[in-house]
Formats: sequence, C-alpha cells, structure tokens
Amino acid sequence: MDRESASENWTNEMNRHLYSTRNLWSGILFGLGLIAFFDEMVFHQLLRWHHFYDKSTTDIGLISDGLFHAFSWFATIAGLFLFADLRRRNALWLTRWWGGVLVGAGVFQLYDGIVQHKMMRLHQIRYVENVIVYDLIWNIGALVMIIAGIILINRTRREKQKGGNVSSEHA
Repeated sequence: MDRESASENWTNEMNRHLYSTRNLWSGILFGLGLIAFFDEMVFHQLLRWHHFYDKSTTDIGLISDGLFHAFSWFATIAGLFLFADLRRRNALWLTRWWGGVLVGAGVFQLYDGIVQHKMMRLHQIRYVENVIVYDLIWNIGALVMIIAGIILINRTRREKQKGGNVSSEHA
C-alpha cells in the first residue's frame, strides 16, 4: 500500500469515528421508516388486515393510513439524506448503519405491537380469534431485530475502542 492510499484510509477511518453517531441515527431513521412503510404497504394495503386507526369509519382509517404513510416516508428520506451526507464526507460506517437500521425497525415494531396494538388498542395485527399467535410472531420478530442491531452496534464500539478514542462526536 502506498503512502497516499494509507493516508486516505486513515482519514476515512477517522471520519467514520467522528461521525459514528450520525451513522447510527441515519440507520435508525431509515429502519424506522422502512419498517413503517412495509407495515403500511403489506398489512394495511395489500392484505387489508387493519388500518392505522380502526376505531372509526373506513374513511377515517384510510386517512390515518395516509398520515402514517407520510410519516414513514419522512423518516426514510431523512435517514437517506444523512446517509448521503455520510458518503459525501467519506464517513459511512456500514456496520454501524445496519445496526441502526435493525434497532430502528425493531423498536418501531415492538412499540407498534405493545403500545398501539395492546395498550392503546388503535388496531390489531389481524382480526381473528387467536390473535396471540400474530402478536407473538410480531413482537418476537421485533426483539430479534433489536438484538441483531445491538450486536452490530457493539461490534463497532469495540472496533472504535481498538482504533483509539476520538475526542469529539459530530452529530
């Protein structure tokens, strides 16, 4: 490896560490938006199992789906703008970003499954007699995503500690 290439690699490594929080938040926002988009597209539109808000008329349910869809796109696009900025700065840390994606998706799904489905009763995954099966699959899937994301994020923390501490975090 020549001197210029080594210098460029070191600079990219430093940028990844300086922008590690931004990598994480970009992934979280993208994951949150992506899973919300998937939920809305598959369960609300294609399968028609429920609407975001099922305690009123079908028209209100469709309006609530539209607002939910807008939220998911805003989160996705915000995450992608941060992603593009990280690439421009040569600071993209894909392992950390994917960890954020999984944590964001998992936290959203767990929040949806526990708070919106059970506590607030805005809607159920599916209106069937034995909904517990759907709830278990939904929430266990969320926990698996969160755990996988935390594993990836912890892997980058160890890598960051091995590479030396960087004094300031640009978020």
